[in-house]
Amino acid sequence: MWHLLVDILRNSILITGLVVVMMMMIESLNIESKGLFFKGLRKTKIGQVVIGALLGSVPGCMGGFATVSLYTHRMFSFGALVAMMIASSGDEAFIMLAMIPEQALILFAVLFVIAVIVGIIVDRFAKSPAPECEEGYKVHEGHEESDTHEHKSRHFGWKRISMFVALAVFIGALATGQLGHDHGSHEAGVHSHAEHSGHVHQDCDCGHHHEEGRTFHINLLSEDWMNVLFAGLSIIVLIVLIFASDHFVEDHLWNHIVRKHLPVIFAWTFGVLLVLGIGLQYIDIDRWISDNTVLMILLATVIGIIPESGPHMIFVTLFAAGVVPFPVLLASSISQDGHASIPLLAEDKKGFLWAKLINCAVALAAGFGAMLLM
Repeated sequence: MWHLLVDILRNSILITGLVVVMMMMIESLNIESKGLFFKGLRKTKIGQVVIGALLGSVPGCMGGFATVSLYTHRMFSFGALVAMMIASSGDEAFIMLAMIPEQALILFAVLFVIAVIVGIIVDRFAKSPAPECEEGYKVHEGHEESDTHEHKSRHFGWKRISMFVALAVFIGALATGQLGHDHGSHEAGVHSHAEHSGHVHQDCDCGHHHEEGRTFHINLLSEDWMNVLFAGLSIIVLIVLIFASDHFVEDHLWNHIVRKHLPVIFAWTFGVLLVLGIGLQYIDIDRWISDNTVLMILLATVIGIIPESGPHMIFVTLFAAGVVPFPVLLASSISQDGHASIPLLAEDKKGFLWAKLINCAVALAAGFGAMLLM
């Protein structure tokens, strides 16, 4: 139990930290460009959907966190949010790229096309359920941010210093891998399942170099590289904290993001992960598995509702082992989106429910459609 709580705490800090960093980045870009950076994006919902699908296609949950941040502050449409959730495969994307790279790339392309089509349809017929964020990403009217001494002054008060120290610690934890996920057990599960069932796929020599009996592993598809990338983005926010005005730091970063959003996101993230972590200790998903493709598609879709990376790995494992066909993996990938939807659950519960409902409907349609075509 202690190990579980520590792991949940680490994941909660990671998710909350990434979301907050994305919010601060977006806030900074919007203010520094005086609203011009996102002005063009607001005019085209199709463009929002395409970008949402592209962000969802990024392995891991980071693109999803960015999309949720933009959606909850009315920068992205509801269709763009749905497109991201359809295109996203969560942390399982890293495993698929490592274990079944060719099939993974085909799957990601199919998910992207479906995501864009569904996102456009959703924006055409559905109204966004997102509540208005009154203090959201906006430039104050009636003056430029740099016109007055109040908006130009810069002092290193306790709020700025607190955010600076917290962000510096977060960057260090990201760069050193202290907040990373451990996928070793999943990868081992793929191999053992493949060997047990007699379906062993030909290994891909992706970045493996052999020399005199020694093996060097260079995995550019590891989420460790994504953590380093986000550490770099966090450094940019750190620089912003040093040079930004008191007004921006206190009103936009502290009062809006840190005080309003951070506690809610962290509380919901920790609570959801705790419930799932304890619940999954008593649920053996392996026992639910059947050779019936129809049942497997239904099961994959239902399990996809769980906003957690982990339960969905069973379908990646079974597909890599040749036990289940592509339609099952397709349905699972559409329905699930890893941790990306947890911040959405914290910020907009109605939007979360509607988006998940649409995702499940699309997952079932795509899964059964692919089954009939194969």
